[in-house]
Amino acid sequence: MRRSRTVALTAAAAAAVLVVTGCTSSSKDTGSASSSGTGGGSGANAATKGIVNASDKKGGTVTYEMKGTPDSLDPGNTYYAYIYNFSRLYARPLTTFNPAPGEEGNKLVPDLAESMGQVSADGLTWTYKLRKGLKYDDGTPISSKDVKYAVERSNYALDVNSNGPVYFHDLLVDNATPYAGPYKDKEGGLDSIETPDDTTVVFHLKQPFADFDYLVSAPQTAPVPQAKDTGSEYVKKIVSSGSYKFESYEDGKQAVLVPNTNWDPSTDPIRKQLADKIVLRMNIDQSTIDKDLLAGNAQVDLVGGGVDPQTQAQILQNQKLKASTDNAYGGRLVYMAINSKLAPFDNIECRKAVQYAVDKVSVQTALGGPIRGQIANTVLPPDIPGHQDFNTYETKDNKGDEAKAKEALKACGKEGGINTVLSARTERATEVAAATSIQAALKKVGINAEIQQYPQGKYLQDSAGSPQFAAEHNIGLMMMQWGADWPTGYGFLQQIVDGRTIKPSGNNNLAQLDNPAVNKLLDDAAINPDKTAREKIYGDVDKKVMDQAVYVPLTYFKVFLYRPDNATNVVSTSAFSGEYDYLNIGVK
Repeated sequence: MRRSRTVALTAAAAAAVLVVTGCTSSSKDTGSASSSGTGGGSGANAATKGIVNASDKKGGTVTYEMKGTPDSLDPGNTYYAYIYNFSRLYARPLTTFNPAPGEEGNKLVPDLAESMGQVSADGLTWTYKLRKGLKYDDGTPISSKDVKYAVERSNYALDVNSNGPVYFHDLLVDNATPYAGPYKDKEGGLDSIETPDDTTVVFHLKQPFADFDYLVSAPQTAPVPQAKDTGSEYVKKIVSSGSYKFESYEDGKQAVLVPNTNWDPSTDPIRKQLADKIVLRMNIDQSTIDKDLLAGNAQVDLVGGGVDPQTQAQILQNQKLKASTDNAYGGRLVYMAINSKLAPFDNIECRKAVQYAVDKVSVQTALGGPIRGQIANTVLPPDIPGHQDFNTYETKDNKGDEAKAKEALKACGKEGGINTVLSARTERATEVAAATSIQAALKKVGINAEIQQYPQGKYLQDSAGSPQFAAEHNIGLMMMQWGADWPTGYGFLQQIVDGRTIKPSGNNNLAQLDNPAVNKLLDDAAINPDKTAREKIYGDVDKKVMDQAVYVPLTYFKVFLYRPDNATNVVSTSAFSGEYDYLNIGVK
């Protein structure tokens, strides 16, 4: 979901970019916006080039709506890009992404920290100084110890907080006696995170890691006071370090945020705190969300996957509506994972049969056509550094090859066919439609795939992302969409191809690929100081993964978003999968 960026901005420069970009965007505004949200705005794709309806006007309610429910609003227990984006309203990580269009929005800026990390000569120690005067919503000061605790609870207590990635767990030096996490080890803590004073946090790594400034942009570094942490119940009363705080939270229904009166804009050059209230409505049908956006009754589709096919057709036939849309790549891949640990897909020839059988043109159509994505043949999308063009399982016009598929089935001893389950997320109609297309193609070669749907909020926790559940329910094929955690090959690949990331719940390596050569290449890239060399390695990783036939790339995803004209400060960001940047959206 991110593009390459290597230049970090200072906080002052970030503010300057935001102001300059906002002025530029505003000067392009036609002034034809209306509260009805029926077109006008600054033109198609305007939010990919500037900030649409740039404004400092305060007041009103900004309404977010979403299909289904989030995995969690707890910043230490989430792994969806849209919650990474949204959580910055109430949880400030050490660094974050600049709320600006295009490449400027892909640049890291300091957030809770006063500057980017200071790295030691050997690359093993990263030090961050917190800004002065930081407070929680209850007025108590934010301490570096709270940042340390946040990392401990999110990476070392997977029995409680299982949704997020475990980069810190894998990178930080462990205690002499393995650290069991803050819920089990209440007296100690992780020795490799030091807090010599209340504004300094020091991380000690096992090996150099060139992308560490990107890693600390995750909400896992947003501070959590240990005395206020209630484990799995923390989501019901999150302590805010951002510009907004929770007024109420109803699981599966609604969350309401209001301004954090203890947030000090002098400590925060990138947030505006405009709305009087922010409402997140959950479990809303996509068609209803689309209607609310078109009418201006909601400002943002939180999930950011784009309007449904019927709304898309309506918009494309109306030039006024089309003028309020943004269509951009977001460094995302739509793919199908093949469970390499489940028979018969533990045989590579059976996996190759699936690769050759899929009609990608049909899948692309089901996903909404070319406007929603380019047909994919690699794991790395074209806007992630390291991408190389190759096609390991090429078929004529990308429409599949029944003969090659049947030949592979014969080679794996399954001429009589395969019975398996194909999983998809209930709330994602186009994902289910794509799965249905794949089901039809597989049936032609003798692979019978029963489609089973699971809620997106639990998809990686209790169903497809649980290896045991997948095995018990014969889930051999899994629909998925993935965006980079940050815009490098490592940020895209590691969580889905490194065998050491496989975990019993919240697993993202759905294929359960554990290839020593792939793992080693990722390690080599992580410590290589040469950017060009790293990017070549990531291309090599991509090829080795495709050689294993564990992922079927379907499309390089494009979003097709509608922006109501009564929404202000709307800017598309590839830093968060092509979604709008949620940090400063207001309402007219």
